Amino acid sequence: MAAATPTVAQEQTSKIVSPPPIPFDINKPPVIEGFTPLPRQEQEGFKDKFIRKTKENPFVPLGCLGTAGALIYGLRAFKMGKTRHSQLSMRARIFAQGFTVVAIIVGVASSALNPKN
Repeated sequence: MAAATPTVAQEQTSKIVSPPPIPFDINKPPVIEGFTPLPRQEQEGFKDKFIRKTKENPFVPLGCLGTAGALIYGLRAFKMGKTRHSQLSMRARIFAQGFTVVAIIVGVASSALNPKN
């Protein structure tokens, strides 16, 4: 009588189900009803993107250059012991940083108000 009843292990192995098939291809975007994706644009290189962004808002790179210049001059003056020049250049650096932040904000606001055609 013991041989006629199946064991618990045999019942569990007979109930194993294979996993369901993958519903989409990983290499392709999923299909969504009512949504049409835009075609991909070509990848833009660093140089092309830098030139485009500089043309859109030319004051940001100028502010960055001003900030870097004031910082370098201030560090050089500090190393040479010119405390007055060092303090003035650090104040100029903060002014240049503020100018850069304002330029970024103005650029974002102007691009938000002028939609692309």
